[in-house]
Amino acid sequence: MNDQPTPATLAATSFIDSGHPDIVAFARSHATGRSDRERAVALCLAVRDIVRYDPYRVDLTPHGMRASTTLANGYGWCVPKAVLLAAVCRASGIPARLGFADVRNHLSTERMRETMKTDLFVWHGYTDIWLDGAWRKATPAFNLSLCERFGLVPLDFDGVNDSIYHPFDLDGNMHMEYLGYRGEFADVPIEAIMETLSGSTGPTRTGSRATSTAKWSRRRERTDCPSRFIDRLFAMPVVILLPVLLMQEGPCASPSRDR
Repeated sequence: MNDQPTPATLAATSFIDSGHPDIVAFARSHATGRSDRERAVALCLAVRDIVRYDPYRVDLTPHGMRASTTLANGYGWCVPKAVLLAAVCRASGIPARLGFADVRNHLSTERMRETMKTDLFVWHGYTDIWLDGAWRKATPAFNLSLCERFGLVPLDFDGVNDSIYHPFDLDGNMHMEYLGYRGEFADVPIEAIMETLSGSTGPTRTGSRATSTAKWSRRRERTDCPSRFIDRLFAMPVVILLPVLLMQEGPCASPSRDR
């Protein structure tokens, strides 16, 4: 994507439905401050803490991935929360887009690693916000109460520096390791995400510019049940293994939709 804002980074989409009345009302209520930077910071913290992080209730349908749905639900995993932050920023007149990365979670449990056969989590989502002439990364995934419960360093956002997962927790244990960035997008690249989940593709770059989906072929991995589908997709903090509710229709109908 162009490094400058484009009309697409302010436009409403079917996923980033920034014109939805509830999105507009949330933005008006929480976008406090005189500058775009102050308003973006306030919006990021509001999305981070008001909408609870929950990687076990997942709906990959268009309805389930919409910003307004996440706001109405009051919970979401990293991608829907990033979508919501992009929507409220756009509703406030602040250009925003979505960014994605692959990360390694060093705090995943032994049981999860044994089940997954990997500690690599693909398509972690964050929000890229245009402030003071530059794109700033904001990660509204982990709400403050969750961080306090599990001893994680909260991700604050000041509108000047990128806010991405911390490499260590409060006790000095390794937490999140960024392996590569998949790029920035004006809307949810749902087809590319599903292509990756169906059989495919590891991190492709470490710089700031995206690599085409066709080149994402360095690794080929597959999962074949809903719980693996969910855990592989989401970058999670300390993992609590609970029954998984996967609301996507037909999650195991064919190998191409197993992840």
